[in-house]
Amino acid sequence: MLQPRIWASVHPNKTLLDPCFTLTTCLRNLTSLHLSISSMYPFIPSRHASHASEGRANKAAAGPGKRLGAKKTDSELVVPGNIIFRQRGTHWFPGENCGMGRDHTIFALEKGYVRYYKDPERHKERKYIGVVFDRAWKLPRGRGEARRRRLGMEAREMSTATDGQRMEEDLAEGLQTDNVNNMVVAKGTLMDVQNAKREKVPEAKTRLEISDGYMYREANWQIGRAAERAKVKVRVYKPGDRFLAWRKTNARKAKNAERRGLRRK
Repeated sequence: MLQPRIWASVHPNKTLLDPCFTLTTCLRNLTSLHLSISSMYPFIPSRHASHASEGRANKAAAGPGKRLGAKKTDSELVVPGNIIFRQRGTHWFPGENCGMGRDHTIFALEKGYVRYYKDPERHKERKYIGVVFDRAWKLPRGRGEARRRRLGMEAREMSTATDGQRMEEDLAEGLQTDNVNNMVVAKGTLMDVQNAKREKVPEAKTRLEISDGYMYREANWQIGRAAERAKVKVRVYKPGDRFLAWRKTNARKAKNAERRGLRRK
């Protein structure tokens, strides 16, 4: 008995389920049933976002570069503390006169020139970075060769010649002397050393050599004697009362400032 009543209440909406039913007829039926538009929300399709907008989705996958790699090339001049190579891990190992930091950065311990090399005597596959004191020196050292360390000094061969032998060597190189005070020089022998006076030999053209800064320039002492070679008289510096000079300078500046102020008026 209840089935016809149920279908009677549902019968007006039964046509909504018909796939061949037009949209105009559907809206007309909804209006006749006084249904609100909100009753259609379950039937309206919606598309949700397919890309995350929060978290790490829109951020960079990796940070900025760490500037790794070689900072000094082979044969380049370095001073203590200069970074030679930055790396992650030990692709290069510190050699002579080099150290390695806790982040595997290789830096110089002495002033010299960079060398990239391999040393089969120490390890078959490892690559090393070292520093030598002279541009012409090579690494690795030969077997049994002493390690070169600066220690604040440079090794030089000691001369055992006496003063007389040194003077004779200087004369043999072309340094000539006058016949003054009965001084006689004959065949490289020196008769009177105490009264010897050497003639001024004209200076040869200066030979420019490359310096530590990769520049061809004269030495500082040669630059300082440029005025002497050009026969230019330089005023001799006379140290005086610096406090008095300071007071005079300040008085002169104050007087000049006062004059400028009067002109503006």
